[in-house]
This record gives sequence, C-alpha cells and structure tokens, in this order.
Amino acid sequence: MESVADTFGCKVFNDKMMRRYLPKDTYEALKATIRVGRDLDIKIANIVANAMKDWAVENGATHYTHWFQPLTGATAEKHNSFLSPLKDGSAIMEFSGKELVSGEPDASSFPSGGLRATFEARGYTAWDPTSFAFIKEGTLCIPTAFCSFTGETLDKKTPLLRSMERLNDQALRILRLFGNETACRVSPTTGLEQEYFLIDKQLFLKRRDLRFCGRTILGAKPVKGQELDDHYFGAIKPRVLAFMQELDEELWKFGIVAKTRHNEVAPSQHELACLFTTTNLSVDQNQLVMEEMRKIADKHGLACLLHEKPFAGINGSGKHNNWSMCTDNGMNLLEPGESPVENAQFLLFLTALIEAIDRYQDLVRVTVASASNDHRLGADEAPPAIVSMFLGDELTEILESIANGSVASARGKNKMVLGVHVLPDFPRDATDRNRTSPIAFTGNKFELRMLGSSFNAAGPNIVLNTALASVLDSYATELETAVSNGGNLDEALTTLVGRAYREHRRIVFNGNNYSPKWRKEAEKRGLLNLQTTVDAVSAFSNPVNVELFSKYGIFTKSELESRKEIVLESYNKTVNIEAMTMLDMVRTQIIPAVSSYSGAYASNAMQRKALCPALDTSCDEDFTRRLNGLLSSLYSKMDELEASIAAASASKESLEKGRFYSTKVIPCMQSLRTVADEAESLVASSYWPYPTYGELLFST
Repeated sequence: MESVADTFGCKVFNDKMMRRYLPKDTYEALKATIRVGRDLDIKIANIVANAMKDWAVENGATHYTHWFQPLTGATAEKHNSFLSPLKDGSAIMEFSGKELVSGEPDASSFPSGGLRATFEARGYTAWDPTSFAFIKEGTLCIPTAFCSFTGETLDKKTPLLRSMERLNDQALRILRLFGNETACRVSPTTGLEQEYFLIDKQLFLKRRDLRFCGRTILGAKPVKGQELDDHYFGAIKPRVLAFMQELDEELWKFGIVAKTRHNEVAPSQHELACLFTTTNLSVDQNQLVMEEMRKIADKHGLACLLHEKPFAGINGSGKHNNWSMCTDNGMNLLEPGESPVENAQFLLFLTALIEAIDRYQDLVRVTVASASNDHRLGADEAPPAIVSMFLGDELTEILESIANGSVASARGKNKMVLGVHVLPDFPRDATDRNRTSPIAFTGNKFELRMLGSSFNAAGPNIVLNTALASVLDSYATELETAVSNGGNLDEALTTLVGRAYREHRRIVFNGNNYSPKWRKEAEKRGLLNLQTTVDAVSAFSNPVNVELFSKYGIFTKSELESRKEIVLESYNKTVNIEAMTMLDMVRTQIIPAVSSYSGAYASNAMQRKALCPALDTSCDEDFTRRLNGLLSSLYSKMDELEASIAAASASKESLEKGRFYSTKVIPCMQSLRTVADEAESLVASSYWPYPTYGELLFST
C-alpha cells in the first residue's frame, strides 16, 4: 500500500516531475521564464509540451484542456484529444508547444458585461506556467488565462497575475531602501479556509429550493439548532469522516496541503483549511477543492452546500482569506523581526496596508458582494459590511505613539523608536483573534473574513495587491527622494509612518464589530456602510478606483464597467430565480398541503362531533380558522410577490432593476416566507411536502 508521502502530488506536473521529464537546460529555461515572467520560447515550449504529454499519458490521460476561470466564478474546460491519425490508419499521441501555450475556446456564452456582442465568439486562453498542470479524470488540465479577441480580460486569473507583478515591483523598491539586495521577488501568499455544509443527498433532491438556488428559501426554525454549541469542534460523525478522509486523499494527490478539518458551529457545517502558498496557486487550488468537495460528497450519498446562507437562523459559510507577503528567500514581510531594520520594515508595510484598506474600502467591499453573501454579512456569524481592521492593542499602541510623537511603553518591554531600538517582543499570534473583524491581524498575516464560501478568491486578492502596490509606490518615491536629497532614512520613515497612520487610523477598530455602537462610531469616522450588493457596485465606477486600476494596468475603465454589469446581472438573476422558486413551492406544494390538512382536520372534527354531539369543538374550529387564515394570507402574499417581480422585470437599467429587487422583491419574499414557515409549524409532518430543517440539519 502506497503511503501519503508516495502519492502526494502524483496528479501534478510539479517541479519534481519537471526535473524528471525535462532535459536540464529546458528545465532551467522554464524556471527562469517563470521567475522573470517573460514569454516562453516556442522551441522550449515544444519540449515542455511533449514531456508533459508523456507524463500525462503514462498516468492515464487521453485528453488535455485549458482550464480557466471565466467571470461566472466557476471553472471552465474544453477537452481535446492527444490522438493524431496517421496515413496508414493508425494513430499517435501528440501535443505541441503551440497547443500548450494557447488555445481558442468559444467565448460567446461567458459573461462579458457588455464588452462584446454575442456573435463575437472568439476567445483565447494562454498558459500560466506559474500554476502547475494536473490530471483530473483522465484529462490533463493546464491552468490558463482567458481573454477576448480584442484583448479584454474575461477571467479572474489575468488581473490577479497582473496585481501580483505590480506588488512585487513596489515591494522590491521598499526592500532595496532597507538594504535588502538578496531578495529577487516578493509574492503575496494566501491560505484559504473553506466552510461548507453536508446534508443527505436524497433529502437534498426533495427540495426544489436547494436544487435550484443552493439554499433553503423556506423553512421553519427547528426545535434544536446551534444553541448548545455542541457541534463546534465536536466528534466527527462516521459518514462525514469517510467523506473527509477521501477528500483529503484526493487533494493530496493534487499537491494541495489540506491540513485541518473540523466541525463548524452550525449542525452539518464543517471546515477545511489548506496551507499557505502563492496567491495565484492558492486560488487555483481552492477552485479545485470546491469541485472535489461536490464530487466526493455525491459518492458518499451527500450533498455539499457552498452557499453563504443555506439555512436561515443558523450560521452561514465563509471563506477566510489569510494574506501575507513573502520574499523568494523566505522572509515574511508581515512578521515582526528581531532587529531595528526588520521592525522598521515591518511597520512600514503594516502602515501601507492600513492606508490601502482605508483608501479603497469600497473596493474591498464590492469584491465580496453577491446576493448570497448579502444574507451573511452583518449577521452574528460574519463580519459586518463595514470594512475595518483589527491590529490588537499592542500594535495599535505602537502606531499611536509614532503618530503622536511619543514613546511606546509596550507593556514594560523594550522602548521603541522607529529604526533605532527593537520592536517590543511581539511573538506570533500575540493578538487575540477577533472573529467579528472583517480584516484581522493574526501575528504574521491578515485574515480577510468577509469572503463568501462559494466565491472565487481572486477578487479580494486583486484589490489587496493593487491597493498596496499603489501605496508602496508613493512610499518608495517619498523615501527615495528624501535619501537622495541627503536626508536620514530613519527620520523620513518616522515622519511617513506617523503621518500615514494619523490620516488613516479611522479604519482600525479593535472592538466588537457586531455592536450597534460600532455602526454609529463608524459613521462618525466616515467609514462606508454598504449593506447590499446594489449599494456596493458603485465602487467599480468610482473615479479613484478607475484611476488605480488603469494606472497599474490591472483593468481598463470598460473592463471595470463590465464587471459592474456582471455583478448586477448575477444579483438580479439570482434573486429572480429565488423568488420564482418560492412562488412555485408555495403554489404547488405548500398551499395544497395546508389545504389538505385543514380539510382533513375539519372533517375529523366533524366526525367526532357527530359521534358525540356534546363534544366541545371550539378549539378545532379556532385551529381550522387559523389554517384557513394562513391560506388566505399565502394567496395575498403571493400576489404581492408576483407584482413586485413583474415591476422589477420591467426595469430596463440593471442598477435600477437591482434596487427594485433589493428593496421590493426581497422584502416581499420575506413576508411570504413568514406565513409559509408558520404554516409549516402547524401542519402535521405527514402532510408536509418536503424535508424540514430538523431533518436536513441532522441527516448525516
């Protein structure tokens, strides 16, 4: 039996396989191409392609695909066979450098947000050599970027790679100022924690809302939910553990270090955490993680729910984005050091990130905006929609002292003057974890907790990388100018950090983000409170944001407008599908169930009264009137919802339509749900047409 160490990465054309299958000079040329970021010579590409094909065929692959991430948020693939016919009627397996480097899938049916007409079908994929190819179900999957015939980006990967390059450029400028000449590259790193629900597949199939919407849009509160906190970190049930074990084994074969698995707070909710790697690779791997979760769950008779709020009244699911920066020689730029230079450098990067988040808080918010995540943000299991940062008391005190021109006492430890004395002893994870904070410092990284569980993680990372690159650009210019004019670097650093923190300290909040007092305080500070997706999409049109992305070549103005349209279109269609599903379930399932039960109940009461005329049936009459009252209310609430849907559909402009769905349709849905859920609590279980919350949440 093969060990985990033997099978780890066996489905990946990783560095180990490259060394084995490529000639040494080709391997070195490919690694140099990846390191420097230049185009791959076609001669080298042909050798790499042939070696990759040989490896894939030896491992059972018959096809290849350019695996890309369109703006649907999912992945896409078009399979092509390695098989090439010969004149004698036989065939050989071939794969050229040209086929490796680029492809031409049809792009007409992917979201473009108005960038191109439907008949303009041509799209191109381009190999991303920084992300390893892998084999999935007999197909060699080659991670690629995706763009249109006219060059507009139509995917998540391209702008992410661009943002990583810009961050690298500016971070290296800062490192050079601190005398670091050995680092050749700075890469953002990401570790993603994935939350999800598992429920019985047969019960899942019996609910139209779960099948069509990924969440329950109707359902009364169960008699037991998460009140006892007994599920969190509890013993994992055998059926779920079998799923987790197989998931781990499959992910390890893909070279994905799935490190932690446990029960989450809500019944049937769980979490998987993967170790840090470069952001581009982490995003790719997380897309594969979600795909494998669904596939393996099905094999175990389970359904994996990745919706942000599959059940009302209990915790929803997020994807925690742990973000930092690391040099190619292993230095974490967000980890406090042991020397004056390291600590001054740490504080500069920290201050730059504070400024970046404050300047572009609307961009951070819009990258986690969706109809599904709107149900979760601001509830008591997720950060609020107000963007803020948690630093912990000790770091905050240090920055405050610099901003105020005083000396930090640092709780009796070494006194600190920037660039002169060492930073007070600040061990990893010295700060408490603030699970209510949208962006929390956790010792050597920041944890962005706003991201929804179903999201492609590229969006927030694009903003973090680009916003920070912009601030580092201005910092590097200021410090370079000061030094070239004969100034002292330490003094320039102290001035810069103090000024920047004074101007952007409003974004730092170490308290309870759930508190109503914080919302009032945030308003006083001038922080944005963008409650819904419709409120947040204006960030794409904000001239400051357009300038940011245009300056650094991440997005053009038209590409930003297209993403605004795509977010709105997805929001509007999602809410419409949910509203129509609700009407369908109420009309064809709930009303017949309530009507049948009401009739049966009344008939039973009449029979008992006939047998015993003296019997007091006033309670039966009251109960029947209550059921009939609910029936009447269901009909009237349905009429209101139908009218609101029609009005929303009549809106021509997507933002206006979105506002109508947000302010009219969703409240009508909630009103109808209230009545339907009350009916569920009264109707006998044998009459109810689909599984209840209690059955779903405790089915595994």
